[in-house]
Amino acid sequence: MPPEPRPGRGWLLRLVIAFAFAQGAVSMARPAVSYRALSLGADERAIGVIAGVYALLPLFAAVPLGRRTDHGRCAPLLPVGVLLIGGGCALSGTAGSLPALAAWSGVMGLGHLCFVIGAQSLVARQSAPADQDRNFGHFTIGASLGQLVGPIAAGYLISERDGAMARTSALALLVSAAVAAVSLTSLWRIEHRRAAGPSRRSAEKVPVGSILRTRGVPAGIFISLAVLSATDILTAYLPVVGEHRGIAPATVGLLLSLRAAATIACRLVMTPMLRRVGRTALLSTTCLLGGLLCAAVALPVPVWGLAVMLAVLGFCLGVGQPLSMTTVVQAAPAAARSTALALRLTGNRLGQVATPASAGLIAGVAGTAAPFVMLGVLLVGAAGLGLRGGGAPPSGPEAATAPRTGRPRAERDPA
Repeated sequence: MPPEPRPGRGWLLRLVIAFAFAQGAVSMARPAVSYRALSLGADERAIGVIAGVYALLPLFAAVPLGRRTDHGRCAPLLPVGVLLIGGGCALSGTAGSLPALAAWSGVMGLGHLCFVIGAQSLVARQSAPADQDRNFGHFTIGASLGQLVGPIAAGYLISERDGAMARTSALALLVSAAVAAVSLTSLWRIEHRRAAGPSRRSAEKVPVGSILRTRGVPAGIFISLAVLSATDILTAYLPVVGEHRGIAPATVGLLLSLRAAATIACRLVMTPMLRRVGRTALLSTTCLLGGLLCAAVALPVPVWGLAVMLAVLGFCLGVGQPLSMTTVVQAAPAAARSTALALRLTGNRLGQVATPASAGLIAGVAGTAAPFVMLGVLLVGAAGLGLRGGGAPPSGPEAATAPRTGRPRAERDPA
């Protein structure tokens, strides 16, 4: 009997389109939330707290959602995530107090988590091991497209002239809810029947501790945390830096979108870079350079200098997320890949809770540019960890003699 053919790549294109709209809504809403908070009288500390609440609900929900996805389908999480993103955006636009704004921002974050866990698990299941670097790179182009367009749209809609920021930031949040809804149109026939998770009878729950002790998983989690924290703080705090330096919201939106455009360029050329340099060297080098550039944002450079730094920084930050996904997926047992990806997202959300709160405290004491120095230190640390454990786990003949931790490694599934 001939083997069942692998699913085509149409599902990946539809997933990228859906992710672009969902991420575009979030990337539009995040700076709009910061501007709305400023219009409601927030200071730097309050901005940090609101940015942290965005990640608080997902921090507790990631692992249970990953367990559920390991033993079932991925696709149902996608529309649920879109509905939560859209609802959080719309209700943030109508919030009249800082606590309400923080709460609805948390709902938006929970929706983003649901979408990302479902989407990443889908890519892991429906990609052959040799295609995972490429497919995760293409998948994250959707995020970069959203991060490119979202801040430009937010900057275009938001104006601080004549005290209009409260009204225009609310409008930007309502528009972002509509953008999220568009992603629902691409979520048809996106999960191949063969890609369902292992049956409940055959699937064992791999202990979380065993997953975390697996070579490659801790490094992948920390690198992802550092890169996402850098992206998150840039999105949340560049508007604050712009306010202090007299940079208009539209210009801030263009700067954030320039960073996203450079990230897209990076992911388009990731396959030849990996072939030439290798995963470990590429991860470590880009994290190190990204850390230095993050710290340099604290310098009082002109707008054109800031644009150059953000373009190079965006290129460097484009490497960490897709390669950390592949590192975690290939290291984890086959029956616990969604849980491993969820642990990676838990690390991301932990960073999104702790880093903005720390950034808010540092900004309140040392000024608005100081959080970028903190991010630089975090990325330099990720570069060092990447040298030690960020490369691909052993495969082929080397895997037979490689030391293993926890349960025996399950054979890779063909999807």
